Amino acid sequence: MSFILGIDVGGSTTKIVGIKDNECIGMIQVKASDQVTSMYGAIGNFLRRHKKSHADVSDIYLTGVGATFIDEQIYGIRTHKVSEFDSIGHGAVYQTKLKEALVVSMGTGTAFVRVTADDVSHLGGTGVGGGTIIGLSSHMLGKSDIDAILAIAETGTTKTIDLAVSDIICKDISTLPADLTASNFGKMKSTASDSDIALGIINLVFETIGMLAVFALNNDNIKDVVLTGTLATFPQAKSIFSKFNALTKINFIIPDNAIFTTALGAVALGKQTEP
Repeated sequence: MSFILGIDVGGSTTKIVGIKDNECIGMIQVKASDQVTSMYGAIGNFLRRHKKSHADVSDIYLTGVGATFIDEQIYGIRTHKVSEFDSIGHGAVYQTKLKEALVVSMGTGTAFVRVTADDVSHLGGTGVGGGTIIGLSSHMLGKSDIDAILAIAETGTTKTIDLAVSDIICKDISTLPADLTASNFGKMKSTASDSDIALGIINLVFETIGMLAVFALNNDNIKDVVLTGTLATFPQAKSIFSKFNALTKINFIIPDNAIFTTALGAVALGKQTEP
């Protein structure tokens, strides 16, 4: 029996999922120096891994910023373009089974999508994201490979990098934990190691995204934030975002296979809109 491909052509990676009888049969991620080339290469890689041919694919549901460069039917397969923001929302619902949530898609930049039972709406976004980590790390550490940056950050501490509330206030404030960041890179010491700097950069990006999510839900009944995208899989994500769980009444959730949320959502959305 044939199966469906959901493809998310992002700014720096292409993500593909294969769905057969509503079950996922495989996932693959490929770095995208050239978005169109990487997409075609990723499809070939997926089919080879799973011992399938182009004839086994009934439909392709295509989304992401790179989808704008694709105007043809891919390999002669029925190809449907679907909204990236709608795919983000539907993918998060598919993974978490939540009826409503703020979905934060953390890729090269970051998008905020509000999902309810009746609507998916793009609230906006920020240029702070994976591109920020790579750009700052390249300038400050001479490293632009994300795996190398993560390896360096593994043994780092932000105590030599960030100014904490306890550094500027001499007595407790009930609403502000002593270890809360008062200023990212506000206490940059000469003794800070490359590991400290790498962790400080990741922490800056995650704390900025986390606070923007909190602000987005300030006057909203929604209290669940679903974190998706490549950055959601960083080993530091769980510990940094858990601080927001403790500080606010908002619950930050990282679903399994968060990298593939948008690709999964493209299939879920596409199947809903089929005639």
